[in-house]
Amino acid sequence: MRPVYAALDLGTNNCRLLIARPTQSGFRVIDAFSRIVRLGEGVFSSERLSDSAMERTLAALRVCGGKIQRRGVTAVRAVATEACRRARNCTPFLEAVEDETGIAIEIISSQEEGRLAIAGCAALLDPRIPHALVFDIGGGSTELMWLALRPGGRPRLVDQISIRCGVIGLSERYGGDLIPPERYCAMVEEVAAQIEPFAERNGVRAHLERGGVQMLGTSGTVTTLAGVHLGLARYDRRAVDGSFLRIDHARDIIRRLVALDFEGRSRHACIGLERADLVVAGCAVLEAICDCCPVERLRIADRGLREGILVDLIGSTQG
Repeated sequence: MRPVYAALDLGTNNCRLLIARPTQSGFRVIDAFSRIVRLGEGVFSSERLSDSAMERTLAALRVCGGKIQRRGVTAVRAVATEACRRARNCTPFLEAVEDETGIAIEIISSQEEGRLAIAGCAALLDPRIPHALVFDIGGGSTELMWLALRPGGRPRLVDQISIRCGVIGLSERYGGDLIPPERYCAMVEEVAAQIEPFAERNGVRAHLERGGVQMLGTSGTVTTLAGVHLGLARYDRRAVDGSFLRIDHARDIIRRLVALDFEGRSRHACIGLERADLVVAGCAVLEAICDCCPVERLRIADRGLREGILVDLIGSTQG
């Protein structure tokens, strides 16, 4: 029987599933699922998962469980990130999930989260450029990884940080409707203060002056900005994944989005109602990263943690 693998990422904002079969060059996705569940809604002030968030998430996980069963999955890894790391009532929730859906979800560390993200998007890195800054803006935290690269070799992780600045937590504190410029600037400054020591200790600006740094972003924030920049009538992963976005163009888009209210942002085809209150917080995190690490352009990855899980699962069975 041909093996079938499943990777499930239960994030602070999204529940995502990929089911794939291995191929000679990697894997081929045969089924997928993604739903915004906002599991981390309110957790950053209460340190508890709310009843409504758990109900939404369990409904999504039932769908995932059904797909895993129907596709005859032979190996699965399901992981949870920042919301579950913080919530004091997460263990009984995950036990209930396993009882009802059969999915055993492990809470992973921020270091493992970053490692899996790198594994999932490493193919988009240029080995001719000796250093890379890879980041993932999540719902509850932002992961930043500083990598060393060389032609013919695997990327080597040099340094990594996880800052507790994600789009849900920031939106709950700063707002998700019309955000005045001074409040937006305060959000950027708060995030930048946590990133700057990381940039300084790795000499990012010195490497940039020598032209030796590339930046790769994997998150809903950067894929959304890329979709807006490309003028997509509806989001298209094939157009976005692997594309490049100049930082000055990204900042122009951000200025336009920040000037809008919730309703105005929701009308963008690549944003919609479900992301309209979160996208400004993501923009603030991106601007903070670019302020501390002033590259000229960003490569966009519509891939990451789930793909990294699949790479691991396939590698472990193929020796």
